[in-house]
Amino acid sequence: MTSSPSSDTVNYALVAQDIRAILPRPSYDNGNIGPILIRLAWHSAGTYSKLDGTGGSNGATMRFEPESSDAANAGLDVARGFLEPIKLKHPGISYADLWTLAGAVSVEALGGPRIPWKHGRTDSMPMPEHHPPISTSTNSTQKCPFTRPVPANGRLPDAALDATHLRVIFYRMGFSDRDIVALSGAHSLGMCHTDRSGYDGVWTHYPNEFSNRFYQVLLDLKWKKRDWDDWTGPEQYMEEGPEQLMMLPTDMALLWDPHFKKYVQVYARDQDLFFADFADAFGRLLELGVVRDGREVAASCPARPKVVFVDDARAPHSAIAQESWFARLKKRMALLTRKLKN
Repeated sequence: MTSSPSSDTVNYALVAQDIRAILPRPSYDNGNIGPILIRLAWHSAGTYSKLDGTGGSNGATMRFEPESSDAANAGLDVARGFLEPIKLKHPGISYADLWTLAGAVSVEALGGPRIPWKHGRTDSMPMPEHHPPISTSTNSTQKCPFTRPVPANGRLPDAALDATHLRVIFYRMGFSDRDIVALSGAHSLGMCHTDRSGYDGVWTHYPNEFSNRFYQVLLDLKWKKRDWDDWTGPEQYMEEGPEQLMMLPTDMALLWDPHFKKYVQVYARDQDLFFADFADAFGRLLELGVVRDGREVAASCPARPKVVFVDDARAPHSAIAQESWFARLKKRMALLTRKLKN
């Protein structure tokens, strides 16, 4: 009987080299798959909740329902498919490490900063819908009796909403307003597709070049709602002149909210500062929920398992409703914790 390949046998420098080699793809979008690999890494990690330790990149739970069919992840099956040959070539690497490494490598390969990245994430199977309580032992050597829960849909940003929604989503992960604006700078890359998000167009004229241009065009150009006679998609904004660039409602929120706008203005002037802040925030994003043991291997159950079931309710968007939702969830967590002790 042969054993499964171990992560100890993986040469991560070679994996990174192989990722760089597949980025140019003339037949895809603007000739490079880096932007969608960054989106894959971002979305695999962006489900984290500091309330209960669930979500995050560890576990690679996007392989399973309901996360795999979350509307926010539309098209990411394409990105996962691009990486499958590398997984076959390096079977010891976990999908969780492969997806996040691909995002980090792509940022740098497209001209952005080096992203701090560390291996050790593990893959898991989805948690059953009905299961006994998760062990609350803090002993890292004790094996978790259950696999990592698949987060409910609705934890990722909804591009159709506003600044309050952005804060609900990012504060849940532990990010600040400055982090929110810095991470939004990834929109200097890639484009939107009507058959995925419903939106259409590019943010900048250089969608394969990581830069601070997103902030510059957001500030410098005049924007209006797209109202072409042939447009039946969701609300989005188009540049009034000949540039034909677009912005999403959440992009415009960075301009309309004064606390966000001050960082937009700073990053538009100072690309070095933007690069430094993005590298810091994106590196932290990829690490959310990843707690490694003495062998530098991540546990397969939540980092802080205070709740025995993943909450299926989508976090409300208004600040008042959000406060009430947090209060109800904390009350539920306290009740379940008491039950576990009895």
